[in-house]
Amino acid sequence: MCELPAMNRRGPFQLDERSLDFPPPELADPSGLLAVGGDLEPERVLAAYRAGIFPWPLLGPDGPMLWFSPDPRLVLYPERFRVSRSLRKELGRGRFEVTVDTRFREVMTACAGDRPGRPGTWITQPLIEAFDRLHRGGFAHSVECLADGELAGGLYGVAVGGAFFGESMFARQSNASKVALVYLVDRLRSWGFAFIDCQQVTEHLLRFGAGEVARTRFLRELAAAVELPGRPGSWRN
Repeated sequence: MCELPAMNRRGPFQLDERSLDFPPPELADPSGLLAVGGDLEPERVLAAYRAGIFPWPLLGPDGPMLWFSPDPRLVLYPERFRVSRSLRKELGRGRFEVTVDTRFREVMTACAGDRPGRPGTWITQPLIEAFDRLHRGGFAHSVECLADGELAGGLYGVAVGGAFFGESMFARQSNASKVALVYLVDRLRSWGFAFIDCQQVTEHLLRFGAGEVARTRFLRELAAAVELPGRPGSWRN
């Protein structure tokens, strides 16, 4: 197992390749960086999510894997989700066909594409391969918005019990990713999910009703959420 540090030390810590253990999330450094190393095998990635930790390979495809647990955490509770008047009008137009788990790899690859003001991506090829394995195992899911049969936007994330860990979203047409989010939240609410972990604070998600939660509270709620039945297996519709 990884050698647990003295409680007054902060990360990052080197993971033991032979173990799935992580240091306590409370020991992350001020940026949220907790640990370095390890692999992206499904068992390790799921162990991380259950512990309130997520992979974020900021150093590129050839750098070591980085594991984060920021404080505070941005969380969206389905019952507090807000839909603007303009988005409600968009939903009423019915421009998009929404599907689930039909184009996971395509959605993740699109999320990895360059965007204005954000050259490059943290969604590396090894990460795509790892999450594709999670998808085939029934843990990673995508929501797709289609316009005339073509992918116009979407999102993906990981579900463990009644917790959904949102990873990324993209849009090729206006409002496509927002429609995907509305669809996701509606389904998660009906399935009894506790929350969507949005990980990092963004103005975009704050407008939908997401709020910052202290890590201590997040970890407490996460421990209860992962014990919920959730929606195991494929969500394909």
